[in-house]
Amino acid sequence: MVWGMRVLLVEDERRLAELVKSGLADEGFAVDIACDGTEGLWMATENSYDAIVLDVMLPRLNGYAVCRRLREAGNWTPIMMLTAKDGEYDEAEALDTGADDFLSKPFSYVVLLARLRALVRRGGRERPVSLTVGDLTIDPAGMRCRRAGTEVSLTPKEFAVLHALARRAGEVVSKADLLAQAWDFAYDGDPSIVEVYISALRRKIDAPFGRSSLVTVRGAGYRLDGHR
Repeated sequence: MVWGMRVLLVEDERRLAELVKSGLADEGFAVDIACDGTEGLWMATENSYDAIVLDVMLPRLNGYAVCRRLREAGNWTPIMMLTAKDGEYDEAEALDTGADDFLSKPFSYVVLLARLRALVRRGGRERPVSLTVGDLTIDPAGMRCRRAGTEVSLTPKEFAVLHALARRAGEVVSKADLLAQAWDFAYDGDPSIVEVYISALRRKIDAPFGRSSLVTVRGAGYRLDGHR
């Protein structure tokens, strides 16, 4: 049992929401339900929760938008997103927008409970601090990137790859590590996708500024160098 743990469930399928609430209540969770994204965002902002279970497909405001707005506001309550069955892109976007975990519908209640317990044990994250690599600044909370004071527009996936490199600036980060950090543990697509995003990043953060900070280390991976 996890007595005293408070969970917000944002789910517009009322019957499913009530079933999940009943099951979680039996395990000692206190569960609040929001039936659309706008209500869920308001409740998550106004109250303190140990975890949020957030459906992707919601009326008024979808789960991605709710998650993104919470993270932008500095709310780092653990979030599990409920995605479409076999929705590879749903899962990727869930992680890109700041979710901590995802679960595909239809799901096993036993699995939901186990993963929710794991989220609660890990607790909320502190708001990430900005990372500075040379004249490059990466703000994880706002998902913003600046070079020499100039804003650089990146897609969520480009940002995720850059963030993974910036966290280990000066070190060689393998392609496998980038896949694990910027995609998800279940990704089984073509690993050469990393090269596509590295090339895109070079066009955005290096070429316009006369830099060569994204270095390819043959046979080993990539390094973000603040001195190039």
